[in-house]
Amino acid sequence: MEHIQKNSYVAINWNNIEDELDKATWEKLTQQFWLDTRVPISNDLRNWRDTSAEEKKVLNLVFGGLTTLDTLQSQDGMAELKKDAVNQKEEAVLNNIQFMESVHAKSYSSIFETLNDKAEIEAVFEWADNDEYLQYKAQRINDIYHNGTPLQKKVASVFLETFLFYSGFYTPLYFVGHNKMLNVAEIIKLIIRDESVHGTYIGYKFQIGFNQLSEDEQSELQSWMYDLLFELYENEEKFTHELYDEIGWTDSVMTFLRYNANKALMNLGQEPMFPDGAEDVNPVVMNGISTSTANHDFFSGVGNGYLIGEVEAMADDDYDIGLDKQ
Repeated sequence: MEHIQKNSYVAINWNNIEDELDKATWEKLTQQFWLDTRVPISNDLRNWRDTSAEEKKVLNLVFGGLTTLDTLQSQDGMAELKKDAVNQKEEAVLNNIQFMESVHAKSYSSIFETLNDKAEIEAVFEWADNDEYLQYKAQRINDIYHNGTPLQKKVASVFLETFLFYSGFYTPLYFVGHNKMLNVAEIIKLIIRDESVHGTYIGYKFQIGFNQLSEDEQSELQSWMYDLLFELYENEEKFTHELYDEIGWTDSVMTFLRYNANKALMNLGQEPMFPDGAEDVNPVVMNGISTSTANHDFFSGVGNGYLIGEVEAMADDDYDIGLDKQ
């Protein structure tokens, strides 16, 4: 953080940029700003009524789990990462991310409110607050946020946003690939687009710190990182069986998870852990994961996608600014 002189409160100066990626990420995030209230979720009610009871149950539970994890990110994750910000602009970007994580968590409540009655909603939240595997990953990540090193916190955040969320994202992406629940899926695609930027940005910040470590320190941190990923993967496998065995999607979801675990490692500048690539993932889901959106008129609420939603998530080459020279 910039040096603060005694008796002086330093105003943030966006004309003095220490890291161009802070400015680029701020602009990207503000360009793609959205709110759930502008997506006409009620247009999916006919699809919802025609959905099987088993698939309704899965969709409700995955959204309950995602609400838990986005709450963790907004209440604890970004607050802890901000403590390690190296300049005021980075802290401002993390403020933006923290707010959007709250928007994500609130969006699931909008979906619940539209599709379910009060008793059904309360049952989902009761399940989320007590499910063994969901609570394990939430508490494991939260423990790192509060007790880990600055670099360990960044690893936990990237693993959460680029890996652990995706057991939940699979279901709405599968539905939209079959032309169902299109507006619910629009919200999920907007969330995925945000998470793409969040994971890449925080991974970039991790790489800066990682490159400043000695070889022994890097090796020690890498061992911790891969051990953590495998631990989370084992728990996620149990969670996925719990959610998807009844409808027979478990194997396909696990492939999707391994693919995204590799993406998380790549965000951190590390080598993939699993052999699974994009070609192994259900093509219906891969088509749905595209971060492009439909065209909503943000100001009038007309349509079924955001005009500002046309902004794309940051690509890998957006971050190619000579990181190896840091």
